[in-house]
Amino acid sequence: MKIIVPMAGRGSRLRPHTLTIPKPLIPIVGKPIVQRLVEDIVKVCDQKVDEIAFITGDFGSETEAQLKQIAENLGAKGSVYQQEEPLGTAHAILCAAPSISGNCVVAFADTLFRADFTLDTTVDGVIWTKKVEDPSAFGVVKKDTEGYITDFIEKPDTFVSDEAIIGIYYFNDGDFLRNELQYLIDNDIKEKGEYQITNALENMKAKGCKFTSGTVNEWMDCGNKNVTVETNGKVLGFVQHDEELVHPEATIENSQIIAPCYIAKGAVIKNSTVGPLVSVGSDSVVENSTINNSIIQNESQVLNANLTNSMIGNKASFNGQFKSVSIGDYSTLD
Repeated sequence: MKIIVPMAGRGSRLRPHTLTIPKPLIPIVGKPIVQRLVEDIVKVCDQKVDEIAFITGDFGSETEAQLKQIAENLGAKGSVYQQEEPLGTAHAILCAAPSISGNCVVAFADTLFRADFTLDTTVDGVIWTKKVEDPSAFGVVKKDTEGYITDFIEKPDTFVSDEAIIGIYYFNDGDFLRNELQYLIDNDIKEKGEYQITNALENMKAKGCKFTSGTVNEWMDCGNKNVTVETNGKVLGFVQHDEELVHPEATIENSQIIAPCYIAKGAVIKNSTVGPLVSVGSDSVVENSTINNSIIQNESQVLNANLTNSMIGNKASFNGQFKSVSIGDYSTLD
């Protein structure tokens, strides 16, 4: 099995945090978003993953090395491709054409999920979905009485289904997928100005490919500061019984930690109340503060703060009485 991860977007809605690092590398409970994504996919697939291919922008050699290490930690080969301009979902996937073959999962690195189902790899394809209140903002699927998908509709103007495509797809024939993606590019077939994967799915279905859906229990966004902080809190709740959340080499003095919280190695908490739903990165210092529902990344300093629904970047310094802030890497506010 291969996993294809398009992640070339700029992450504009999550600025200033994405000015220095790509959005999929923003940490959620101490792990980059993309790492949690591929780890959860491996669990659901329940089979060996041979290769994880990442499609990035011009993120630099350090990011490429980090992505390859994420793949290697899962026992897979890591490959990195670049998408030089944003031309749509189909174009993004096709940038990894040499890696698209055999059984493969395509997963856009925008969101995280929780699912109870085990992937059925005997079917032609599985589209992962979640029921939503407002389907007009998403691609959706329509199904027949036997559960097979009859239509893929991109951001419908009128209601046809509330089963939204979350951006994760399984294909048992990656070569078939690759050829259909290439067909869209070769024939300049666009939907709303871009090459869309839903058009390729329609063509595959018309040629006899049968798709089912796998419905996830939770679909968590990381598109902007507020929802990223919310997702961090949800993931803390999910993993608190499975992962070591307070590192034994963190220093906690005269402080109260209200679970669930993630406190990384080397973090220092003094004279503070931290939690619930807080992540504090490695070697960060929190002193004389009360913090809940927030993310503090690595090597930052937070003093005399009373924060909620906040996000502090790497190597940042904050000293003040604001209640909700979003401070990027290397920033100082005092």
